[in-house]
Amino acid sequence: MVHSLGEVFVLKTSDRVIGVPLLVSKFGLEDYSGKTVALKANFNSADPFPASTHIDALRALVGSLKKAGPSEITLAERSGMGETEQVLNEMGVFALSKELGFNAVVLDDVGQEDWFKVERKDTHWLKGFYIAKLFHDVDKVVQTCCLKTHRFGGNLTLSLKNSVGLEVKKVPDELYDYMSELHSSPNQRRMIAEINDNYSVDFVLMDGIKAFITGGPDRGTLVEPNLLLASRDRVAIDAVGVAILKMYGAKGKIGEAGVFEQDQLKRAAELEFGVKSVNDIKLISLTDESRVEAERIEQVLKA
Repeated sequence: MVHSLGEVFVLKTSDRVIGVPLLVSKFGLEDYSGKTVALKANFNSADPFPASTHIDALRALVGSLKKAGPSEITLAERSGMGETEQVLNEMGVFALSKELGFNAVVLDDVGQEDWFKVERKDTHWLKGFYIAKLFHDVDKVVQTCCLKTHRFGGNLTLSLKNSVGLEVKKVPDELYDYMSELHSSPNQRRMIAEINDNYSVDFVLMDGIKAFITGGPDRGTLVEPNLLLASRDRVAIDAVGVAILKMYGAKGKIGEAGVFEQDQLKRAAELEFGVKSVNDIKLISLTDESRVEAERIEQVLKA
C-alpha cells in the first residue's frame, strides 16, 4: 500500500490498544518482513504522558511491527532531562523490551564510531552535528511522538523536535556540547528542522490523546484531544499537530502565526523533505467521529 507524501490519518479515540494497530495497518507492513527497524520514541524525561511516550502506545506499536516479521527492532534514545538509562528504566522500556523481544539502546553509551557526522554546509549549526548511525544503517525507521508545546525555545515538540533525541550531546572523547549550542542559539527551531533533513522516516505515529498547550516538554496545561495521528510525512503531521494545539488554545506564536509561519515548519518547507504548505496535506479520517475532528483541523490549517 503506497500513500502520497502529505496524507495524515486521523483517528478519534482514547484506546491505544485498538487505535495504534489500526493506524499502523495503513502503511503496508508486508515490506518489513526480514528487515531491520530503528524506533525513535519520546523519552526525554521520566515524566508521565504526554511528557513521554505512553508505555501502552509503545507496546501496541512494537507489537504491530513484530507481526510483520522484521529481523530486528531497536529503540534508541538520548534523554535531555535526566539520565537516559534511568529514564528508560523508570518508564518501563527495558522491561517491555525483554517482554516483547526488541533492543533498547542508550545513545549516551555508544562509541564514536556509532555516530554519523553531518557537515555544516547550509545549516545553522556552527560545526555541523552528529546523529546516531543506527538511523542511517537500518532498513526502516519508525517514530512515535507526543503533542505538546516546548517552553525552552522550541515552541513545539512534535515529530521534528523529537529527532533531537537521536542527535549527540557530546561525541565520545570530545568536549564540544552540541546541545548547549542548540539550546542557546536564536536559530534553534531552524536547526531542529535541519536534523530531520538528514535521515528518513517510514512513518510517524503521534499520540494526541492528551497534550500540553502551555509549558512542555515535561509539564504544562493539559488538554485531551483524544486523537491518534499517523503519516509518512513529518512535516505534514507536525502541521496538523500545530492546528490541534491552536484548536485547544495554545498561545504565543503557535496561536498567533500561521501553521507554516512556525519556524520549525517554515525551515522544513525550505528544505523540501516533506510538504511545503497546508495545501499539500490530505486528512484521511478512519471513522465518522474522526471525520468531524478532521473537518475542524482542516479549518484551522487553512485559516
